[in-house]
Amino acid sequence: MATLRTRVVTMNPAQRALWYIESHLAEPMTLDEIAAIGGVSRFHMVRAFAAAVGLPVMRYVRARRLSEAARNLAKGAPNILSLALEADYGSHEAFTRAFRDQFGTTPEAVRAATCVNHLTLQEPILMESTMLDDLKAPRFETAKAFLVAGLAERITCDNGAIIPGLWQRFHQEVAGIPARVGSVAYGVCCNGDDAGNFDYIAGVEVADFSDLPRGLGRIRIPEQRYAVFTHTDHVASIRRTVNTIWNQWLPASGLKAADAPNFERYDEKFDPVTGNGGFEIWVPVRE
Repeated sequence: MATLRTRVVTMNPAQRALWYIESHLAEPMTLDEIAAIGGVSRFHMVRAFAAAVGLPVMRYVRARRLSEAARNLAKGAPNILSLALEADYGSHEAFTRAFRDQFGTTPEAVRAATCVNHLTLQEPILMESTMLDDLKAPRFETAKAFLVAGLAERITCDNGAIIPGLWQRFHQEVAGIPARVGSVAYGVCCNGDDAGNFDYIAGVEVADFSDLPRGLGRIRIPEQRYAVFTHTDHVASIRRTVNTIWNQWLPASGLKAADAPNFERYDEKFDPVTGNGGFEIWVPVRE
């Protein structure tokens, strides 16, 4: 197997996706096409792109197209339908709805204003090196199926900052979870969609779900092979580690991402008060 360093430049899925999006912005494109350019599955691409860029793939595409359309409108583009078609919208109405959702105003208003200074445009993202230089090689484990229950929230690119607060609530309420098994806590990412949204459960292993209070999130994690990474830095730097795993290590490993939950595992060494002590990141993989 080639070393990781020799393959980083050519095997970064998010970097390939950004190049493809920017060089084909005026052409129709799908998530499957973008994933193919990145050399990974759509499941992998959704996670890799969000980890690197902080936005779902197709939301970035939409925001870039609408931003370029706004610039053309401010320059006096006479035909809004033509701009709509170039931005991959089938009608003036659909384009106007998307434009208003993005900017809070109409295409006609931007054309009349002849400027975009009042709009928050999505500029092209140039990939910066926000990955780790010293990611330690993972160990591999095949975990037996187990049950996790806890506090759950639907996470989008706009509300990811609520996860620390979810953990704070969890630590206040964890004693009340019945049928708990062991002392390990889990942060489970599951039920993801193509827009980059997913359910996050701050929870613990339980023996069964029968006596759980209403409103608690719950998931059965199936038997699965995992690459297990140790994150030794403060919990606040987790995004750099996740970005490195999905955009650097996994493409160079020769393995594929399995469409299964991934999770953080916090044992007794982790201090939830300070965020220190380290934890593990379990990524589902397959040959």
